Amino acid sequence: MTQSGSGHGTTVRDAVFQVLRHHGMTTIFGNPGSTELPLFSELPEGFRYVTGLQESVVVAMADGHALASGAPAFANLHSAAGVGHAMGSIYSAFRNRAPVVITAGQQSRPLLSADPFLYAEAATELPQPYVKWAIEPARAEDVPAAIARAIHIACLPPAGPVFVSIPLDDWARPCAPPVLRAVTGRAQPEAGALAGVADQLEAAADPVLVVGAGVDADGAWEAVVGLAEHYQAPVWVAPLSSRCSFPESHPLFAGFLPANEADISRRLAGHDLILTLGAPVFTYHYEMPGPIPPEGAELVQIVSDPRQAASAVCGRSLVGDLDLSLRALRAAAGAARAPRSVPLRRPEPPKPGRGISSAMALAALQRLRPASGIVVEEAPSSRDDVHDHLPIDRAGGFFATASGGLGYALPAAVGVALSDPGQTVLAVLGDGSSMYAIQGLWSAVEHRADVLFVVLNNGGYAALKGFAGNKEVVGCDIGHLSLAALAEGQGCPAWQVSEPDALEPVLGKAFAAGGGPRLVEVMIDRG
Repeated sequence: MTQSGSGHGTTVRDAVFQVLRHHGMTTIFGNPGSTELPLFSELPEGFRYVTGLQESVVVAMADGHALASGAPAFANLHSAAGVGHAMGSIYSAFRNRAPVVITAGQQSRPLLSADPFLYAEAATELPQPYVKWAIEPARAEDVPAAIARAIHIACLPPAGPVFVSIPLDDWARPCAPPVLRAVTGRAQPEAGALAGVADQLEAAADPVLVVGAGVDADGAWEAVVGLAEHYQAPVWVAPLSSRCSFPESHPLFAGFLPANEADISRRLAGHDLILTLGAPVFTYHYEMPGPIPPEGAELVQIVSDPRQAASAVCGRSLVGDLDLSLRALRAAAGAARAPRSVPLRRPEPPKPGRGISSAMALAALQRLRPASGIVVEEAPSSRDDVHDHLPIDRAGGFFATASGGLGYALPAAVGVALSDPGQTVLAVLGDGSSMYAIQGLWSAVEHRADVLFVVLNNGGYAALKGFAGNKEVVGCDIGHLSLAALAEGQGCPAWQVSEPDALEPVLGKAFAAGGGPRLVEVMIDRG
């Protein structure tokens, strides 16, 4: 352990910035408020403040930045009202396993006994249960240590958001210099348990892999590809996975499991061993009963999230780092199995039409986008078309929300771009999704985030209409919106396209206009 500074003249603010710099957390995502003013006034050299115009946007930007960079992100919110605005994004960060350190202002300590204006009467309770840890330090001088502890807790698996409430008058108080240290941890399941799974794989006549977001989060992309190729095992994506964990153009890629028991059972039928990696068993969205696992199959789950292991309704679960676990299984494997002769999945190309379909738009994006680019997606009614026509073939190449809540992807794409991936980030959005966080375009412009926002405008909440079947659903038509006009009003260059012949030229022009944000609104033919 080392200490920074002599202790003479060190304030809480000084010490906090030393802690943040030590962990490489030099970007602060925030929405300025009076109770946080001492933090962001006159930032130290090397720090930047990324403004969001609403607190939910702030946390979503930090979430995307953390996931894309693989490092913790720092977000600063206003007291109770600001944290309340951000709760949807805090929930998404919790489900996404995003290591976001969230701080919020609190009124000065001498005022707290009198219920002052703009204070949080139950500061640590408000973000619960969707943070891993929450604290309002008992003393001002405890704030730097609390933030250091929060960083460690946020990063240790399973990663997730944490919360620290800081009274306004704490920042200027004197304190000891911070203790700067590192905490890392990657736990591997017990060797005997892994050996048992290795024996099951060797004995299985037709194993199948089901991969979830935990594979990508644990850096296990290459390990899962190697294991699948060795056993020639088909690979399915777990229902509603928020990250890509296997190359979707690979011959062994089988597709995406639907979010109900009956269809999962049908797709996995015939396999004698189901190895579920980095995913729950299973995530369901609607009720269609079926046998899980299917008859004749054993199920083994390996996850680094103990909650997912505890909530599995069947099979055997091992808790540990996916990369370490899969490499151990690969090392214990016997002779490789003969390759399969044909790819397992070949989606049909989109059919031409008089108007633009979402399938046509996504196929055009696939032809034009960089092969190694990053996609951030929130287009619920077009998710099947995203799966079919926008395959992801790289680790860390896809981010969506694991929570199901809207308003994540637009600001998250800004956070991803500000992590400096070296190329344009592609955000694929629905019109309804975009409106939950449209203020994020201002942040993209202000900070020159290299994002191409493509909004598939189908005039409403089409995914909800699909669930309703033939029934009339009220409140789902929002067709009198112009996302291009809203973008231009925030200083973001924008185009609107409705004719199939103009689709690729407009998208090509937008891709070429790199270096900052731009938006293409694709008017989807509702016929």
